[in-house]
Amino acid sequence: MPHTQHPTMRRALRREIAGTIGLLADEHDFTAMRRYRTFTFDDHTTYLRQVEALLRTLASQGSHTTVALFDPEEYAEFCAETGLDPDTPASRTRFTAELAATGPSVPYESQPLDELLPELVDEAVRQATWQYAAMLLAGIGACASCGEDIGRAALAQASELLTRILGTAGPGERHLVCSVSAAREPLTVILRTDESPDGELRMDETEALELTTVLAVGLATQSPGGLVMRTSSPGTTDRVYGWRLRADGLEPLTAGEVFDAYCTDADSGDLVSPESGVDYCAPPGLGGDGPMKGGHTH
Repeated sequence: MPHTQHPTMRRALRREIAGTIGLLADEHDFTAMRRYRTFTFDDHTTYLRQVEALLRTLASQGSHTTVALFDPEEYAEFCAETGLDPDTPASRTRFTAELAATGPSVPYESQPLDELLPELVDEAVRQATWQYAAMLLAGIGACASCGEDIGRAALAQASELLTRILGTAGPGERHLVCSVSAAREPLTVILRTDESPDGELRMDETEALELTTVLAVGLATQSPGGLVMRTSSPGTTDRVYGWRLRADGLEPLTAGEVFDAYCTDADSGDLVSPESGVDYCAPPGLGGDGPMKGGHTH
């Protein structure tokens, strides 16, 4: 094989390598990293410009790059646990490799950094919400009367309720928001679904797990909360449905209650104008006189 082909082969192989960049998303985290002598940036804006330029260069070379959220506190803990010197580029690379497998990350698809950053922060919030909700469920323990694991039973109940709710909606896209007032902080998750050309329901499995887990927390802890679903289909008005959490399941809201909930500012309590082309409805096929119960109650 001619020697001149080796560089060409290496360039081709380089395009097969997927990489991860650990990004310091905000000024506070950036400042925390400046205590390390080997971290040579001194301005966050310049740092972000350089990161974006690097991402563009990698993309132009055909490389697939994931951007992960770099947390200085987690980095310091990682170095302490592994015995690594935190003031070396090699240690930061090791930590970034860990983030690629376990931390919040998003793929770089040539989007501007001011679009990627909010997406990355949202992903971090989603992951933290799910982890906190899962921790709450795991810590509840067994039912005193029957010995069944309450968290596991609540997950089964929440999964059954979600399946039934999605089954009641007509064709088209669905946008669900579940909110629960947990002990330490409110939990809010979103699930989006659509349909394939043959009518099969499609959804992100991670989003579905997150919503099921948060709903299960509300059921298991009997915390205040609710679920809202908005459906969209070409040629029809959007429809909004709602349920409130009850100890034994979900209670459908009336059309008036859905309107009040959807058209009230969550922070101020002030009324906001309803959207045009949106109908506020009682959930279809579930009745409005009693709760929608799952198969497990305690």
